[in-house]
Amino acid sequence: MVTLADRITRTAKKSYGMYEQAMALEAQGIDLIHLEFGRPVHDTPAHIKRAASDALFAGHVHYSDMAGERIFRDALADKLRRFNKLEVSPDEILVTNGLTQGSFAAFMALVNPGDEVILLDPYYPQHLGKIEMAGGTIVTVPLDAQADYAIRADWVEAAVTPRTRMIVLVNPANPTGRVYSLAELEALADVAIRHDLSVVSDEVYEYITYDGAEHISIAALPGMKERTISLFAFTKAYAMDGWRLGYAVADAALMPGLLKISTSAVTHVNAFIQYGGLAAVAGPQDAMEAMVADDCAKRDRLVQRLNQMPGVRCPAPQGTIYAFPDISGTGISAQVLAERILREAHVVVEAGSFYGPGGEGHLRLCFGSESAERVDEGMDRLSRFFNAL
Repeated sequence: MVTLADRITRTAKKSYGMYEQAMALEAQGIDLIHLEFGRPVHDTPAHIKRAASDALFAGHVHYSDMAGERIFRDALADKLRRFNKLEVSPDEILVTNGLTQGSFAAFMALVNPGDEVILLDPYYPQHLGKIEMAGGTIVTVPLDAQADYAIRADWVEAAVTPRTRMIVLVNPANPTGRVYSLAELEALADVAIRHDLSVVSDEVYEYITYDGAEHISIAALPGMKERTISLFAFTKAYAMDGWRLGYAVADAALMPGLLKISTSAVTHVNAFIQYGGLAAVAGPQDAMEAMVADDCAKRDRLVQRLNQMPGVRCPAPQGTIYAFPDISGTGISAQVLAERILREAHVVVEAGSFYGPGGEGHLRLCFGSESAERVDEGMDRLSRFFNAL
C-alpha cells in the first residue's frame, strides 16, 4: 500500500479554525458575518490591476528571472531603503508566491531535522506545519500578557538550548495587534546575536499601524541583516490576497539557499502580476492609505462597542486588522464561546486558543474583513449575545 512520507504524517493536522464550521452553516443559507478570516474587504486598487493587465497584453507572459523581474526588485530595494531602513541590493530580494511561500523557503533553507525553533505565543498557526515539515521542533515562549503582550527577551533566552536554531517574529503581531517597540526588538536582537540564532521576521502588516505606532524591521538593527530573513507581502495593505505576491529579503550569503528551495517548488512567480506589484510599491499610495484609514475607523468603532459588552475587555490594537478582546470575564473557554457565538449570533470569530495557549481567554476578531456596515451589524449581534449570557 502506498503511504505518505513521514514529513507529512508527522506534521500536525492543519486546521482553518472556525472557518470550516462557518462554511457548513453558510451552506444552509444562514447569513454569517465573517470576522474570523484575515481577508481584506477592499478591492485591489485600479492602477495596480491596470498595470498587471497592461503587462499581460504587452507580452510579459514568458519565463521571468528566477528571483523576480529585475525592474520589480529594483523598486523593492528602493522601498526597503526608504521605509524599512534596510540597505539591500536587488540580488538580496526573492519575489515569492505570497508570504506563505517565502516562509516555507526560509524554514526549509535554514532548519535542519532536530533544530529547535522559538515561536512567541500567541503565534501565527500557519508557521507550525512548515517548521515541522523542515524537521524542526517548535518551542513556544509566552509573551507578557500583563504588559500588553510585550516581548520578554529574558524569557526567550531562558528557552534557548544548544539545539536552538531560529526565532520567528511576527511584527506587527497577529493575533494580538501589537507593534513591537525598538527596545523590545533590540533586546530580542541581542539574544539572537549572542546565541548565533537566525530570525525569520514576518512583516505582512508593516503598513497597517495606528495612532502613530512605528513599524521597525528587526533586520535594520546592528548585526541583524546577516542573520534575518525578512518576509513581506502585498496581501493586506494593498488588498491583493488573491494575487499571491510577496518577497523575501536576506543577506547575499543566504540567497542561494532560498533560491534553491523556491525554484524547485515554483520556478518563479507569475511574470505579469509582478508589474501589478511594481505599480503598488512605486505608484501612488493614496488608495492604500485610504484603506488603512477605513480599517482604523472600523477598529475604533469595534473596540468601543466590545468594551460596552459584559465580560469583555478590549484594548485598541496598535496595528494589523485584528482585535484581541479578553473574554475571561465570561467564565467560558475561548473555543466554546466562539462556537456558541457562531451558532447563536451567526458571527464568525476565532478562538484565541487557536493561536496557542497564550491566546486562551481571548477571541480574535478581524475588522478588516467586512464593510463598516457589516462590522456594525456584527457588533449588534454580539451585544445581544453577551447581554444574554
